[in-house]
Amino acid sequence: MQVVLSQITGQPVAFDSTAEALPGAESDLWFTVTVGGTTRRERARRMSVATGVRLAQKLLMETEPPPEEPTADHKDALQELLRQVAGQAATALASAAGGEIQLHLAASGAPSWSPSGIKSLHTRDEAGTPVDIEIQVSAALAAALSTPAKTPPPAPAATASPEAPFALPSAAAHYERLRDVILEVKLRFGSRRMVLRDVLALSAGVVVELDSNVTAPVDLLLDGRVVAQGDVVVVDGKYGLRVTQVLDSRSPS
Repeated sequence: MQVVLSQITGQPVAFDSTAEALPGAESDLWFTVTVGGTTRRERARRMSVATGVRLAQKLLMETEPPPEEPTADHKDALQELLRQVAGQAATALASAAGGEIQLHLAASGAPSWSPSGIKSLHTRDEAGTPVDIEIQVSAALAAALSTPAKTPPPAPAATASPEAPFALPSAAAHYERLRDVILEVKLRFGSRRMVLRDVLALSAGVVVELDSNVTAPVDLLLDGRVVAQGDVVVVDGKYGLRVTQVLDSRSPS
């Protein structure tokens, strides 16, 4: 959360954490983060409407006073911000989980399971408005995180055969020659088919609607082929892509 908000606002953001639950209200916003895999492991985030709107305004770069109720844009922006946080968390948890994990975030109601642990994050924005977020961890997720990751056994050392003193180069050796080759990649936010008369009518100020909505993943293209997808992030005032899925080269684009 600190990393994502610091990137969005362009200034350091720090949270204090406590083990106390936040005061509850029926209007609180709930989000569930599910760890992908055969076992359903979850954690939940809870925050007040005011906190949710303030976080959404950070992503939308809104400076006006927050409204009492979130708009549709605020809800979409809040989910996008929390997805970015989930991406950061997945990267940080990879070593503890012993490999790549995927976190799927969705708006939800209060969880049906009892939390194994609770952490509340507290900070204030530049106007002094409190920003408080409660995180609840399910028992299944807590147990998974407390289990040490298994380290694979080391590969046996290669030995030279007296009958074959000159071994053929491995595939890794061939790949090594290509590591410094510069390739151009592009991000594709969406596309649109247009008839020629509409293209000729383009002028400054005209809005061209794309076929992708704001929550759809962005494509990463290499030589016109989609090789990965992810979420758009802002790093030091520049666009970036947090990869959420690397596509199989054998599957159709």
